[in-house]
Amino acid sequence: MRRLSRTLLAALALLLTAPLVGSTPAGAEPSSASPRLASQRQIALATPGDFTGYGFDQCLAPTQSAMDRWWAKSPFSAVGIYISGDSRACRSQPNLSSTWVAAQVARGWRLLPIALGPQASCQPRFPRYQDDFTISNKAAGGYATAAAQGAAEADKNAADATAYGIGPGSTIWYDLEGFDLTNTACRESALVFVSGWVTRIKEHGYVAGFYSSASSGIKMIDDARVQRPGQFALPDRIWIARWDGAANTSTTYIPEDGWRPGGRMKQYRGGHNESWGGVTINIDSNFIDLGAGSQPVAEGRCPGTRLGYWKYPRLSPTSARTTRVKVLQCLLTEQGTYAGPVNGSYDAATIAAARAWQAARRFTPSDTFEKRHWTALLAAGARTTIKRGSADESVHRLQRALNAAGAGRFRATGVFDAKTETALRTYQARLRITVSGVATTQTWNKLQRGL
Repeated sequence: MRRLSRTLLAALALLLTAPLVGSTPAGAEPSSASPRLASQRQIALATPGDFTGYGFDQCLAPTQSAMDRWWAKSPFSAVGIYISGDSRACRSQPNLSSTWVAAQVARGWRLLPIALGPQASCQPRFPRYQDDFTISNKAAGGYATAAAQGAAEADKNAADATAYGIGPGSTIWYDLEGFDLTNTACRESALVFVSGWVTRIKEHGYVAGFYSSASSGIKMIDDARVQRPGQFALPDRIWIARWDGAANTSTTYIPEDGWRPGGRMKQYRGGHNESWGGVTINIDSNFIDLGAGSQPVAEGRCPGTRLGYWKYPRLSPTSARTTRVKVLQCLLTEQGTYAGPVNGSYDAATIAAARAWQAARRFTPSDTFEKRHWTALLAAGARTTIKRGSADESVHRLQRALNAAGAGRFRATGVFDAKTETALRTYQARLRITVSGVATTQTWNKLQRGL
């Protein structure tokens, strides 16, 4: 077993002092020769950090090209990777390295590092190899051997995570596959093992995550929470395996109060093939709601002028003074065609600026400002790939443009939420482009053309 003291001190130092680096602009492919890499501070903040959205997990870490294609086309923003544990099926990870980890975070991915070590003594599929082992079910000393196994496994998992550049502050998930919950010795030894693992992994500075079947491991720890409070060290976050097809974090096996808010994710669909961007991967699908969830970023545009509305009406020379005209004047100022006051009056100067903008965008110049003009103007800017859980200025632009296009009727919050996804799917279906719920370059092109 590797010693961790110097490694962890170095990781903590990097976590506190490493500079941030920007993520790769959407639509741009990172250079394979010198990929943009995240700092260890960024990695900790993205593993998985505050996030609400979709993730997938797959035994083998995908290639860089596959990850790039899925980032650009798929609805997923988080990826589960098996980093440690002698009982995992994918012991060999030819694509996984510290560079791979740093490159995915720089790209925008959230990470879900998974460890699959000793399993419950009554799990019939384990041990998987000749050199792995199951959790000891010997009751002596209150299952002292199981507790020691849990602590030793946490040491191993922390060392492996550190080797991949996944340092303290990150969440590590222990995978305990489903087992017979009615087998007392099997259940109690597994619970003590998990308690020992949680205690030690947190001593290493990690957030303790726990994955298991809703009907066995998840119910086991929730029963301990409710019926035996304080007797066991319980995980900070739970990952519920319940293949019910519902993209949420609920299950009938445990009540709604545990690990809320911000402590749950759910694997809602088991192994299946999905293809995005011409790349097919066999995955499990997950819905994630962790930490504070995705949080809006202050936009800082047009101080004092409200930009977001449910609808943007047609403007003509006879239009009355209105707050929507203030939006137009502010945005045309940003576009460089207007230099007058933001006063809400659709006057000659505003009309001239609107005509100049229309001509520059290859619209036929007109004294009226129509739905198509609003859609294009509100969408103007970088064609950033955004999806469920994204939270930056481009989300504001997308939400306003979808409202202007008539695809939605909702508040522009700056967080890509369920309403935004629904409106985007409506828009994509209407234009007969790939209905993915992802704002791709193709989607932005349509919006910026006022379609």
